[in-house]
Amino acid sequence: MYRNRSFLAAAVVLTAVGTTAVTMGLRGPVEPSLFADPPKQVSKPVDIGPANALSEAFQQAAATVRPSVVSISATQKAKMIPSRGDVQGNVPLDRLPPEFRRFFGDKAPEFGQQFGGPQRTPERNGLGTGVIITSQGHVLTNNHVVQDADELKVTLHDGRSFVGKVVGTDAKTDVAVIKIEGTNLVPASLADSDNVKIGQWAIAVGTPFGLEQTVTAGIISATGRDNVGITDYENFIQTDAAINPGNSGGPLVDLNGRVIGINTAIASRTGGYMGIGFAIPINMARDIKDSLLKDGHVTRGWLGAAIQNLTPEMAESFNFKGTDGVLVGDALKDGPAAKAGLKSGDIVVEINGKPVRNAQQLRSTVASIAPKTTVSVAYFRDGKRQTTEVTIGLMDTKVAKGEAQGEEKPHEKLGMTLETVTPEIAAKLNLASDTKGVAVTAVEPESLAAKVGLRPGDVIVSAGGKSVESSSAFNDTVTDKALAMGLRLQVLREGVSHFVIVRAEK
Repeated sequence: MYRNRSFLAAAVVLTAVGTTAVTMGLRGPVEPSLFADPPKQVSKPVDIGPANALSEAFQQAAATVRPSVVSISATQKAKMIPSRGDVQGNVPLDRLPPEFRRFFGDKAPEFGQQFGGPQRTPERNGLGTGVIITSQGHVLTNNHVVQDADELKVTLHDGRSFVGKVVGTDAKTDVAVIKIEGTNLVPASLADSDNVKIGQWAIAVGTPFGLEQTVTAGIISATGRDNVGITDYENFIQTDAAINPGNSGGPLVDLNGRVIGINTAIASRTGGYMGIGFAIPINMARDIKDSLLKDGHVTRGWLGAAIQNLTPEMAESFNFKGTDGVLVGDALKDGPAAKAGLKSGDIVVEINGKPVRNAQQLRSTVASIAPKTTVSVAYFRDGKRQTTEVTIGLMDTKVAKGEAQGEEKPHEKLGMTLETVTPEIAAKLNLASDTKGVAVTAVEPESLAAKVGLRPGDVIVSAGGKSVESSSAFNDTVTDKALAMGLRLQVLREGVSHFVIVRAEK
């Protein structure tokens, strides 16, 4: 800021000095016209009414939501931890506080030898934001704001401070609910985030870098952002309203002052604002809040199917146009999908009338649906669109793991070795005794098999749409022509199947 001011001052000085030098260097009479002001142009008055109206809309939105916005100070107290060093007192690097690790590279200091016995972790403090959503004092924020905190101090817009108590958290969506005991609390109005439109104005309010009640503005840059890698269940609203460290947990609101999202993360190479921020849609946050308040934990819906994204090659192999949709790799026995008639190879395109783009979106959508709810699912099978009714189940599943062993039969074209699945091999892989297929027992690095992600323990149950019950039967399907066109394999991994396309390199 000061550099810019200095530069501007220097530019003004240089201009003044330059003008003075030219004036003083003149000789003889001076023509007045050379220095006279140019004639004034009469311009048409500009109507700034619309601009004032927009400005007033921002002011009103900020005034509406700010009384509901709180700053959250989270403190993690210093603790004594037992020494976990070796007999010489060396402390493993992963036991050091993160802020100390950078000083020691890959080798930890010998704290045990220097100080001996248990070590004290430093006290840590963090700042975040929250938004009051009930007059009883419930506050929505991010899980990462309150995680591992021993004390929470919640400060209101009017300067009052309260002790915050964690009601519940959900790390899979980064949502947390805390509660304060106070009077005259102002809950925010919550909008329907399903109605958020790309390009509409948005306002973020929070405590960036400790600056309480900071208001920034921008637009909605995108909706339905998933595969960002922030949380397990993603359906983010993207905005270019300035969001910085300390904004986490604060509201993203529309011009009516209604909350449309909870700010949670930024994409940045510097750690600060770079024009890309992400907010959890308020509909998702509200559902998580309701579940936490009612049950103390989050209840999620379950489809009972292994799903995967469509690639152009995979879609082509199923004679399906485009890649918008989700491929069912496996419908688990007695699961909701299987009971509704869905099976491996089906392509889900809609759920309750809403288009399905990819697996992450479908997974998040199903997770947000209450168990025992019946939904309409549209899917393609054998080139025809069909619909079915699925009663969503309760998510609570585990997948068995195993490794294949036994006599190996090499397959040179794909760069892997195979073995016909027997009841004994199926038992080792925790599969049903009547499982048919060929087990992958080894994969060569950089081979075709490795490049499509095949690995030991996988069981190939079909190739090119045909069931495979032995190594010899599988070998018969792997022809040069099939590999040139792209051979679709159905692979059973840890009890769940998915599809891959193996294509010969040109």
